[in-house]
Amino acid sequence: MAKTIKVALAGAGAFGIKHLDGIKNIDGVEVVSLVGRRLDQTKEVADKYGIKHVSTELTDSLKLPEVDAVILCTPTQMHAAQAIDCMKAGKHVQVEIPLADSLADAQAVVDLQKKTGLTAMCGHTRRFNPSHQFVHKKIKAGEFHIQQMDVQTYFFRRTNMNALGQPRSWTDHLLWHHAAHTVDLFAYQARSPIVKANAVQGPIHPALGIAMDMSIQLKAANGAICTLSLSFNNDGPLGTFFRYIGDTGTYIARYDDLVNGKEEKIDVSKVDVSMNGIELQDREFFAAIREGREPNASVAQVLPCYQVLHDLDRQLAAG
Repeated sequence: MAKTIKVALAGAGAFGIKHLDGIKNIDGVEVVSLVGRRLDQTKEVADKYGIKHVSTELTDSLKLPEVDAVILCTPTQMHAAQAIDCMKAGKHVQVEIPLADSLADAQAVVDLQKKTGLTAMCGHTRRFNPSHQFVHKKIKAGEFHIQQMDVQTYFFRRTNMNALGQPRSWTDHLLWHHAAHTVDLFAYQARSPIVKANAVQGPIHPALGIAMDMSIQLKAANGAICTLSLSFNNDGPLGTFFRYIGDTGTYIARYDDLVNGKEEKIDVSKVDVSMNGIELQDREFFAAIREGREPNASVAQVLPCYQVLHDLDRQLAAG
């Protein structure tokens, strides 16, 4: 029987809990350490999931010799530095999206992964959602080619709250977090690198210090185009919705639901072993560790996304 992979999870908030729920369904994996900002809240989550070691410091988890791998669900600004700390401690690491909030930091993570040979992956969940996997398999089989993707990423976050409605200790970002999902997915699904990118943004929020509305245009080397609209001002419906317009049909993906252009439901329940994109993402991480191979959404594979975000960031800063 294969050795149990023992995991430390940093971040006991909304996304950390999603990973804990997914990992419960994966054989041969055990979360042995939980790190959170507030000790009382972290202990409460740890007790619920039977996790014995709890800390407010990632370094405490990295000192545990039994820990093989770390999943980071911490604030964006900490991702790159913490991923580097994990690899320096000899631990495999999966970083929730985004890998970093600068190209230089993303590149530093990729460089250290190459040096250490450890498994390092970023949580670009859209690659794993069954709805997008269904479309990807048709693309790989040559049955569908993207002409255009239209994507809407809409939330209502005029105050600094997380997905559970709790106050955040950090500020989310439309470009470096939410756009990262679509920028990476577009290149992945088009199977062609992005060669042109443009962006405009709305006013900067006086308290949060970020743009609350943004529009991005992308073009791939093979001619496919993508239009992405993002907002923190939208009062429902909330989430991200993808329309794939191709040469042989149209698909509309709403998280794990998929319909065609006529709104006829497509069954994606047999696309993979689960309908949970976070669980499938975690399964890939652990499988790559066991098999000693590069995972889908490795830090090296997603680095071009952060080059595009960097270019867009400079464009927006220039006005």
